[in-house]
Amino acid sequence: MEDPSEQSLWRPLHELLARMDGEIGRIYAERGIEGLKPTYVRELLQLHFRGPLTITELADAVGRTHSALSQKVAAMRSAGLVRTVPGADARSKRVTLTAKSKKLVELLAAEWRATEAAIAELEAELPYPMSQVVRDVEEALARKGFHDRIAEKLR
Repeated sequence: MEDPSEQSLWRPLHELLARMDGEIGRIYAERGIEGLKPTYVRELLQLHFRGPLTITELADAVGRTHSALSQKVAAMRSAGLVRTVPGADARSKRVTLTAKSKKLVELLAAEWRATEAAIAELEAELPYPMSQVVRDVEEALARKGFHDRIAEKLR
């Protein structure tokens, strides 16, 4: 039996996105910012603009599961970017920005805008922009879900 993971149609896409995140990370490194990952920025901006949020509220705001966001918050807390305080009940925690991340918010918002402008510029160079690819894939999946497609192939 051959290793099926040696073939992947979308591996290049995952690798491309990882390289682009790495380039964003270089922006932070050039500015001497430690512990900040590009994957934290959306959550940090949400916390800045919406105020302290519970993990559930933050997860809902960014479209992630509570479990995934809880792990990310733990990593951001270890990096000194957020802190958690008890919420309204014993089971919930509110996530707040630290002084370190509050100092970074203007840069993060500027970097987000610059990244979006760079993506728009890149898409203008392409015959078929990735944002259109995403919309087309979403439409195809609305017609027939990914789960159903995989299950059908397994039969």
